[in-house]
Amino acid sequence: MREIVLDTETTGLDPSAGHRVVELGCIELMNLVATGKTFHVYFNPEMLMPAGAQDIHGLSDEFLADKSLFADQADAFLEFIGDAQLVIHNASFDMGFLNAELARLGKPKLANVYVDTVTMARRKFPGQRASLDSLCERFGIDNSSRTKHGALLDSELLAEVYLELSGGRQRDLGLAPEIAARARIEGTTVVAARPPRPHVASAAEVAAHAEFPKKLSDPLWLKVEPAA
Repeated sequence: MREIVLDTETTGLDPSAGHRVVELGCIELMNLVATGKTFHVYFNPEMLMPAGAQDIHGLSDEFLADKSLFADQADAFLEFIGDAQLVIHNASFDMGFLNAELARLGKPKLANVYVDTVTMARRKFPGQRASLDSLCERFGIDNSSRTKHGALLDSELLAEVYLELSGGRQRDLGLAPEIAARARIEGTTVVAARPPRPHVASAAEVAAHAEFPKKLSDPLWLKVEPAA
């Protein structure tokens, strides 16, 4: 199953008040494994950045001045997500902003099915904190580089959180090479997982195995002829 983990950064909290998307980050998963395909864009919001919003994500008017308009990247974004299921933390916020941006361009709202990881977390851990940082702490996911909110970084962390909320299958989502490379750059040590050790049955274990079916009523093993 193809899924897109998605996050946005904005100029504020309410798209109906004219606030805009300033960053969009997406990561592609295939059967809960990262494929390495991403979509990441900064946008010129065509408005001044409120100080409160800049404190959260660190994106200034000067930085965004020469960036693309949402209109310039909308088709590329829609092509990237296709009909994939979306994975979003507090989905109503991001979906509301993206649909508002699309409406400005006369495009229909997103019809993709989506999963809200806040809802997943609250169902799994009722009464507990469900912020992205809190879930990273709960699952032992390293979020030390998250000094500011960032759409692509938050999508990477959310992908790990989503994996844990989905059952913890394949811990690193196939990102082990990228994690190892990052660790080498930062001067830390990555220890390779030890391969499984083979087990050779002893003569006593073979004899015990042969005796075990004799204790069963009409065992199937005694009806199967050994291979030639």
